[in-house]
Amino acid sequence: MALSFPPGSYAGADSDELLVEANGSTCTLILNRPKQLNALTSTMIKGLLSCFTAYEKDDGIKLLIMKGNGRAFCAGGDVVGCIRSMDKESWKWGADFFRNEYLLNYTIATCVKPQVSYILHSFSLLDGIVMGGGAGVSLHGRFRVATDNTVFAMPETALGHFPDIGASYFLSRLPGFYGEYLALSGARLDGAEMLACGLATHFVESKRLPMLEESLEKMDTSNIFAVCGIIDPFAQQPSVKVNSSLNRFEFINKCFSKRTVEEIIITLEQEASKFSDGWLAETINTLKKASPTSLKITLRSIREGRTQTVGECLFREYRMVCHVLRGDLSRDLYEGSRAILIDKDRNPKWMPPRLEIVHDEAVEQYFSKIDDPNWEDLNLLQKHPHARNISMYLLSSLSLLSPIASALKVAMEFMLCLPSIGGSSAAIFDGTHGRHLRWSWPRVSVPTNSTSGTTY
Repeated sequence: MALSFPPGSYAGADSDELLVEANGSTCTLILNRPKQLNALTSTMIKGLLSCFTAYEKDDGIKLLIMKGNGRAFCAGGDVVGCIRSMDKESWKWGADFFRNEYLLNYTIATCVKPQVSYILHSFSLLDGIVMGGGAGVSLHGRFRVATDNTVFAMPETALGHFPDIGASYFLSRLPGFYGEYLALSGARLDGAEMLACGLATHFVESKRLPMLEESLEKMDTSNIFAVCGIIDPFAQQPSVKVNSSLNRFEFINKCFSKRTVEEIIITLEQEASKFSDGWLAETINTLKKASPTSLKITLRSIREGRTQTVGECLFREYRMVCHVLRGDLSRDLYEGSRAILIDKDRNPKWMPPRLEIVHDEAVEQYFSKIDDPNWEDLNLLQKHPHARNISMYLLSSLSLLSPIASALKVAMEFMLCLPSIGGSSAAIFDGTHGRHLRWSWPRVSVPTNSTSGTTY
């Protein structure tokens, strides 16, 4: 049954960019701009925010499913539309756009029913393209189902932007320095790779999604045991391809752990001189084509995100994006959008044009408040993380030191019925975000996050 948007929604009843279907106590939110790969407009963002806000308070709604029409889940925010709207009005139109988008990301990431243990599950079917803003409306959710059609990327540095929508939170929590690699290079992952690194919680073949949806729509509970029980029979654990970046983790860890972008590229070049590997050459070429400013603020953003909550990450990213939109420090977003999305000559003229002339002082300014009396920081209502995440985070930390804590952590994982795939490979649980990491990654040291005396 198709529904109108909840009362108070900013999306008008005549809009078909976001569709809402109800099946018993399950609601399905459908992104409906297939020709534009479901790129998020301001109308869609406000509609989703209204839906999540209303349904979180609705005791009759037990489960939310989100998916996209066509071959994409969501290819990101409507950057071209945003740029054109700012040309007609001002950069503050874009600031309002991103403010609502970040509020939506935070609402999804902290979506908890007011009653104890009564959780509104956010369930995303990532069938097709998942990029930029599309990651923001899916990867903050509890269940993230990838398929054989999934293509994930955060390509912002090629556009003169940086991975935002809370990406500094979920990318910084990937094993080793894989998050830095994805953020800086914009590398694409398929569904198997998303599952392997922990960005997805499950992998289901695309042809089986209709059956999974039909089973989920019959649910009349928000109990996570029941949700897991529905998903698991459909889930698989596919192998990653031989040429996957996950099979080059030693290179990634060695190179992307460096303190500065310049050092990362130098180390990659040193490795390329010793090994004949097309992946190394491709990664170097990609980094050298990206916006130097974007690379530097992205690396610092990911490093700071390692020690911040999702709310703190979004708060900081909002300051950063407002500086990017304002264009007082660099207009690379406008130039990248012109070259890649509008004129499509794919030859952006970055300013500054080289990494060595993007100084630390300039990078620092992106993390400061906007000097405008009419501008405000992102105001996020304080929400306490779910007790499961607190407990698992503490035990994950203690388990490095204590075998007893390790045993307790395993027991808690079982008791909490966390999403699992099955299979024989060992899984590492990341308690800060509620997911299984499907590879036994080596633990590594992290460069100092202090902004004092540190370059990025």
